[in-house]
Amino acid sequence: MQKNISVIISTYNSPEWLKKVIWGYNTQTYRNFEMVIADDGSRQETIDMIDELRKEVFYPIIHVWHEDNGFQKSQILNKAILACTTDYIMMSDGDCIPRPDFVEQHIKFREEGYFLSGGYHKLPMDLSHKISKEDIYSDKCFDVSWLKKNGMKSSFKNHKIDAYGVKSSVLNALTPTNPSWNGHNASGWKSDILKINGFDERMQYGGQDRELGERLVNLGVKPKQIRYSTTCLHLDHKRGYATKESIEKNQNIRKETRSSKRPWTDFGIVKK
Repeated sequence: MQKNISVIISTYNSPEWLKKVIWGYNTQTYRNFEMVIADDGSRQETIDMIDELRKEVFYPIIHVWHEDNGFQKSQILNKAILACTTDYIMMSDGDCIPRPDFVEQHIKFREEGYFLSGGYHKLPMDLSHKISKEDIYSDKCFDVSWLKKNGMKSSFKNHKIDAYGVKSSVLNALTPTNPSWNGHNASGWKSDILKINGFDERMQYGGQDRELGERLVNLGVKPKQIRYSTTCLHLDHKRGYATKESIEKNQNIRKETRSSKRPWTDFGIVKK
């Protein structure tokens, strides 16, 4: 049966986290989706783990891999976009466990002329390790009281975990956070993403997702805030690729994107 949405998951040598994410998608209330893993050159351990979990999950997994040549996330995401077999794409990361209604909410809110901007809730490292397969399959890991007992601090942001219905709609309207294309939780029409030529492959760690969203806005696609309607648990990790030089380079590219109001990048899927 033809799938209705493609879920792109980016990863790089983090099989423990990716396994938990794959389990999370096996709990989804909306089931007519495919997963496309954008793998920036992981070692054999990750490849073997994906092959093993294919036998367990109900959804198909397309594994897009290229050789490890440093941080090339934008390149592998562009390859994953081309590998998607549906006309609607949701993107998240290999360290973000989705709430069971995650895909369902993206399907519910998708609309022509818009892209969706969702949220995440970051967990401390100890709790990230503690969450088990059983905790994911039982939905215990989205129980705020259980999370707090296991090391999550009290915060207003905890509402992102258990906001549903009217509560989530009110919080979406009140949040001061501007909607943007967030690599951990965003979705849009494949045709719109192709019209802007995908990700700018000059972009290094930090901001390549936001830059793609800025070019979608330049195209005329409007962002829709669903920060409290669909959420995921962000497992903690080191950020070894973040350097002052890469961040400065990315900021300059984004500044030029905003000032020029250009939707297309010459450094994306189609090379000139």
